[in-house]
Amino acid sequence: MTGADLDVKIPDTALAREATRLVRDTTSDLIYHHSHRVYCFGTLQGRNRGLGFDPELLYIGAMFHDLGLNEEFHDSGRRFEVDSADEAKRFLQAHDVPADSVRRVWTAIALHTTPGIPEFMEPEIALVTAGVEYDVLGIGYDDVSDADRAAIVALHPRPDFKRRILEAFTEGIRSKPETTFGNVKADVLARYVPGFERGDFVDTILESAWKE
Repeated sequence: MTGADLDVKIPDTALAREATRLVRDTTSDLIYHHSHRVYCFGTLQGRNRGLGFDPELLYIGAMFHDLGLNEEFHDSGRRFEVDSADEAKRFLQAHDVPADSVRRVWTAIALHTTPGIPEFMEPEIALVTAGVEYDVLGIGYDDVSDADRAAIVALHPRPDFKRRILEAFTEGIRSKPETTFGNVKADVLARYVPGFERGDFVDTILESAWKE
């Protein structure tokens, strides 16, 4: 899938096509289009950084990275990133993808909301996070040309995206607030869920069972 002025292609493989169908059938338009944009922006950032990467693995990582926000995972008790990563792992293993490739995709998804670490890992891991940071946070916004950005958004629109993605985050983790300890999603619940109490690392140390 390409725009008239955009040279970013969705991998034309059976695995990528099946991943597209799965995500299309199981997620909202919001997550489906966001996930495609993550792949596109991650691809462009990879080119900007001179990174060699496997487009198929980057695509699978991008498409599955928010699957754990689905309602079926609301009571899992685990971070939504881990639920997303495990779904990708099951998908890849069912298609006999090599273990190292599965590991890279799992790690890319599991760490995509943990800034400061993925950028130093394998390109597929770094670029899933780069795509997420670009589309959600606007990090590196000027690294992509206006024309490329417009072409991507024309293919995968983002109407009212800021409000809607925050709503999706809130609903995806509202029922398991303990999973936000030490990560950026605590900011979401602090803003949108009345009565949420953020876990405190210092208090956790001081109030542990250790006497000193």
